[in-house]
Amino acid sequence: MQTKHPIGILGATGMVGQRFIQLLENHPWFEVAWLAASDRSSGKTYGEAAKWRLDTPLPERIARMTVSPAEPEGAPKIIFASVDAGIAREMEPRFAAAGCAVVSNSSAFRMAPNVPLVIPEVNADHLHMIEEQPWRKESGGYMVTNSNCTVMGPVLALKPLVERFGVEQIFATSMQAISGAGYPGVASMDIMDNVVPYIAKEEEKMEEELLKLLGTLEGHAVKPLPARMSASCNRVPVVDGHTVSMSIKLGKPATREQILEAWTEFRPLAGQHLPMAPEQPVEFAPQEDRPQPRLDRNRGRGMAVTVGRLRPCGLLDWKFSVLSHNTIRGAAGAAILNAELLASLGKLEPVSAVASRG
Repeated sequence: MQTKHPIGILGATGMVGQRFIQLLENHPWFEVAWLAASDRSSGKTYGEAAKWRLDTPLPERIARMTVSPAEPEGAPKIIFASVDAGIAREMEPRFAAAGCAVVSNSSAFRMAPNVPLVIPEVNADHLHMIEEQPWRKESGGYMVTNSNCTVMGPVLALKPLVERFGVEQIFATSMQAISGAGYPGVASMDIMDNVVPYIAKEEEKMEEELLKLLGTLEGHAVKPLPARMSASCNRVPVVDGHTVSMSIKLGKPATREQILEAWTEFRPLAGQHLPMAPEQPVEFAPQEDRPQPRLDRNRGRGMAVTVGRLRPCGLLDWKFSVLSHNTIRGAAGAAILNAELLASLGKLEPVSAVASRG
């Protein structure tokens, strides 16, 4: 790509906004050109407005940029959005109506009938749904979402199994990192030496989003995967990395070797050369005590999912553990990968070209 797409970040001072900045530094296709956050940050330089929390230095160019009001006027036509769901419900449609491609990390529109909920390795064909959005027809703008951070790992692990064997029942128990709650997140007195067995609306998101992601596009709507799903979600004292213990019932019998082969051969984006895409999206850890967040969360630059402890289940068929980096694969990195896929499909072309086709 000879020239980079200018992009904006909505919610730039938050933890996921900071991940966007970190991951987009030196990105070959995209360049950060606009930053927006809350009213209290507007007008300040980013270095003044944001309390940088990541383990790489804040890029000097970004630190000097002025934080803009969170309005479509003056914003680039490609927006990475990471704002609370309540704000997103009001704000993201305004950017789409103004002709922006809104690539969102928010939960606000994930289950909307005409908004694609996409993991490129899993359901890239669902992106066709943007053509049915009213904004696309009127201004060229549209919205695309990525999944809840906890769902991402299980869906990637399940996709090759769904394709080869079918999956009829899923039981999942999550152990979720504190960074998933943003900054400052969970109070230290609540999480240290503790496990919190409740995260608001998380179980509902897991159950609904997983079935939509693994569903099939029929006409202009997604038919969810016809499986039974139950999730239990817990917050644990880990900084980054969501672990999910899973038990599944398959549609037809499979051996351990066949399941491992399905994961190993799962490379749906091979040859597409998307910069954020991991070479191997699902990696198997053979050690009996893996995956572990501290040791495995950064596989594939944080974009690979690690599975391990595959063994027979006395209640269903098989059980295993899944680990994914929640703020990279589960948030900012997922949105960037969605945008890369959109770019490769020509969906980030100038809005005027879309509108002129009428």
